[in-house]
Amino acid sequence: MKLWGGRFKSETDKLMEEFNSSISFDIRLLKHDILGSIAHAKGLYKAGVLTEDELNLIEKGLKEILDETNVGEIPNDEDVHSYVERLLTEKIGDVGRKLHTGRSRNDQVATDERLYLRDEIDKIKEDLIKLIDTLKEMAETYKKAIMPGYTHLQRAQPVTFGHHLLAYVEMFKRDLSRLEDMVKRVNVMPLGSGALAGTTFDIDRKYVASLLGFDDITLNSMDGVSDRDFVIEFLSFASITMMHLSRFCEELILWSTKEFDFIEMDDRFSTGSSMMPQKKNPDAAELIRGKTGRVYGDLITILTVMKGLSLAYNKDMQEDKEALFDGIDTLKMSLKVFTEMIKTIKVKTDNMEKAAKYGYMNATDFADYLVSKGIPFRTAHEIAGKVVLYAIERNLAIEDLPLNELKKFSDVIDEDVYEAIDLKNTLKKKKTIGAPTSIQS
Repeated sequence: MKLWGGRFKSETDKLMEEFNSSISFDIRLLKHDILGSIAHAKGLYKAGVLTEDELNLIEKGLKEILDETNVGEIPNDEDVHSYVERLLTEKIGDVGRKLHTGRSRNDQVATDERLYLRDEIDKIKEDLIKLIDTLKEMAETYKKAIMPGYTHLQRAQPVTFGHHLLAYVEMFKRDLSRLEDMVKRVNVMPLGSGALAGTTFDIDRKYVASLLGFDDITLNSMDGVSDRDFVIEFLSFASITMMHLSRFCEELILWSTKEFDFIEMDDRFSTGSSMMPQKKNPDAAELIRGKTGRVYGDLITILTVMKGLSLAYNKDMQEDKEALFDGIDTLKMSLKVFTEMIKTIKVKTDNMEKAAKYGYMNATDFADYLVSKGIPFRTAHEIAGKVVLYAIERNLAIEDLPLNELKKFSDVIDEDVYEAIDLKNTLKKKKTIGAPTSIQS
């Protein structure tokens, strides 16, 4: 069913029909298209365009379509809007042809997408909160498990595994904040903007918006139909969140190698090799890392589509939906898989602590000890560096060096140095908010 055939003399080329069709992907907007249509019908009734009987007939028909339609079956209609209107007209007759009064597919689809995205944001919020809670629980379990902290992927200073996990909690908390903040920009209704210049029918847009749970209405009809900032903002959020997941996955992948041997992935989130029997591959983490690029691509798609469009609506904007849907699906699956994967890992705390001990990560604390004895920090830094080199050459940790050997580097060094450079003590002595031993919520 075409919604626009009156002005044309000849039929659309079959190739063009296939190229123009969006029903294969926008069918997932069916529920939201119907909800928007019911609200629009009520707006038409309030404006005196529909009688009460016509409104009741339209609403009943639309609800039946929602109950009866299988979105897994792809019809031959041009898009979800023409599909719904065809089904409604077949069901209730010519009254169904009145539904599109005062409405364009331009403001209709923009409304559908906002309704759809609003629902998906609620689901993603739940997934993010579950991940954050999981990491907090793990951080409490491992709050005393010493491990190396890294800069430049080189062992730097000792931290705890709990502290490391909480670093990602902070990232995901920022993601959650971004998600919650964008709702106020998503939850604005463009319906009533028409094709680009509003409508001559006196439809109470604020009334319709209240029926759909929108907080506000768009204030410029041209912007209302041509704005896809809410899609761009969501995919920006999704890209940042996937980047955080990917960084974490990179560390899990490294830690699961025999070279690190800090963790072991659970069999449920690993796969093997078709050729090498000994292999246990961290494929879940690798897939999330790989899918991050895919979500970046979704963002680049919509940015590129929108960058050269004059006002108002252009058919290019049909390309926003596949990018949006793919970004939503990929992020949701990645969050769910990551949460289940991370809570099943085996943490090898002994290996972590051993790596911290022989990584000379108490060298800064050794320098701080010298400072406490009155030596300028730059001089203390140089002395500590020489001690580290001396210990490396003898394949010993700093704390394993005898006192008489340490005194060769400075006569201020005394027995209390061993307490100062003990790994557990180095963590306890960190006083600033945000350090490994400070409380994080």
